[in-house]
Amino acid sequence: MASTPSASEVRRAKFTRRLPAELSELAGPAHGIVGLPLHMAWSGLTHFDLDQPRLRMSFYRITLAEGMHDDLVQYLNQDLLVSMWSVLRTLISRDIRDAWESAFPELAHHAQAVA
Repeated sequence: MASTPSASEVRRAKFTRRLPAELSELAGPAHGIVGLPLHMAWSGLTHFDLDQPRLRMSFYRITLAEGMHDDLVQYLNQDLLVSMWSVLRTLISRDIRDAWESAFPELAHHAQAVA
């Protein structure tokens, strides 16, 4: 009899299904004010100035947690994600972090190199 997956395994699988095939697919904006749709930013701010570090971090936290595959590709920027990862990885859930770092080991390696 197959065992029932844990809640963490279910969440990790959900986030893994949303991932792009490669980080290079992340072609979102790197600067300026960006608005997120209500299915992602359903509570609080919906517009974020990516030139403001705190707002950029909030934007990325929300997008990683709430975005579907097409949202991730549209709103995340590969260079920003990699440069922010060492801090961002401490602000997101373990399930999101594990899904991204399992799929893209370069994120974990970059975070270790910066630390």
